[in-house]
Amino acid sequence: MSTLTIAIVIVFVMGYALIATESLTKINKAAIALLMFVCCWTLYMVDPAPFVQLMHPDFKGTADQLVQFTNKVITEHLGDTSTTLFFLMGAMTIVEIVDQNGGFNWVKNVMSSKSKRSLLWKIAFMTFFLSAILDNLTTSIVMIMILRKLVRDHKDRMIYASLVIIAANSGGAFSPIGDVTTIMLWNAGMITAAGVISEIFVPSVISMVIPAFVLQFMLKGKLGSDAMESDASGDTELLEFSGMQRKIIFGLGVGGLCLVPVFRYFTNLPPFVGILLVLGILWTVTELFYRGLHREKGDSEDFSKRVTNLLSRIDMSTILFFLGILMAVACLEEVGVLTQLGKGLNVAFNGNHFMVTGIIGVLSSIVDNVPLVAGCMGMYPIQAATDFGVDGIFWQLLAYCAGVGGSMLIIGSAAGVVVMGLEKITFGWYMKHISWIALVGYLAGILCYWIIREFIFTVPA
Repeated sequence: MSTLTIAIVIVFVMGYALIATESLTKINKAAIALLMFVCCWTLYMVDPAPFVQLMHPDFKGTADQLVQFTNKVITEHLGDTSTTLFFLMGAMTIVEIVDQNGGFNWVKNVMSSKSKRSLLWKIAFMTFFLSAILDNLTTSIVMIMILRKLVRDHKDRMIYASLVIIAANSGGAFSPIGDVTTIMLWNAGMITAAGVISEIFVPSVISMVIPAFVLQFMLKGKLGSDAMESDASGDTELLEFSGMQRKIIFGLGVGGLCLVPVFRYFTNLPPFVGILLVLGILWTVTELFYRGLHREKGDSEDFSKRVTNLLSRIDMSTILFFLGILMAVACLEEVGVLTQLGKGLNVAFNGNHFMVTGIIGVLSSIVDNVPLVAGCMGMYPIQAATDFGVDGIFWQLLAYCAGVGGSMLIIGSAAGVVVMGLEKITFGWYMKHISWIALVGYLAGILCYWIIREFIFTVPA
């Protein structure tokens, strides 16, 4: 490992430590993430030639062409990162529009419960199955908005929100469209929809149910009858739409989010394009409703600016945090650290798939699971009639571990990061109270999968 590589790793570790101790340093995690991003890539550009030779051996060119090529590499990573950022901004805006216009009111009535523990189980299973259809990021945003209407006490809501993270990651792991990593494996032909659902569903349920069972003991008493009517404001004019209009807004918003995977399937366009399509339609319909309301009231207020004003509610610090973290991890990928780590694990554990994928799952709570899975896909080609065959043990375990493992740290998944921003949960609080619970569920799911493969399904020879 070169001196520059070591320096980049040190910068990443130091930045990660500062993010983890945000509650002590009082420095916003987004600022640290942006500094990590810039410092890592600055060190990379000191002498990019060895890194390019390692990760892009086909490149042959002059020094000037090398600079152009490395800039292109950075731009490509920024493009990949931007798809996540636009997806996040679009989904947050859609959910905000639905929420501010009373779209979640009837959902609040369906989910409401006098018992805190009863509500916990409703939230757990709704999040779990919704994340199998949507991605865990969008599901988390929707569920946090619903929680804000049901739970006034912030300490209780932190516990519910933590379960949302765990349930969203677990639900995404068993569905071929529920998580970015399962989509990657599915598209590459390493897992099939039927295979991953039939064999990963039960372990995923276990990884959610056990933490939910433990977390219920952290909740005592009953919910107050004065649950929050609206988290955002007392702007009652936004809630003057008719019941039918609210249902239309809810259907266009949440229904549109559910159809994003279908849009992607038929158009082969990235998911963020579908999100922007839903946002454009919902925005247009909502403004038409505002215009009609304006005519009925006969006043001079410009209702068309209502949706525009909602954009100011988007948490830009969370967006910038995403940008910094993902681009810093991309730098680790470009210097070959993640690939070397994957190979080292395989050697250290002598090809024990449960240990290798289990460790990868733990690592996915520290760094982004997408490059980890991508590195594994590059290291281990499909081999028929082996554990690396289609629906083989390695690929299915990888789908489970990379998805569920991110729950062990709050910044280990997209769901965790967005909930962290929305509910102001600190890294330290989550690690102290929730991480060990998520770890127990994660290990129980792996054990469950071993039982399924050992005694129910035939393991490839």
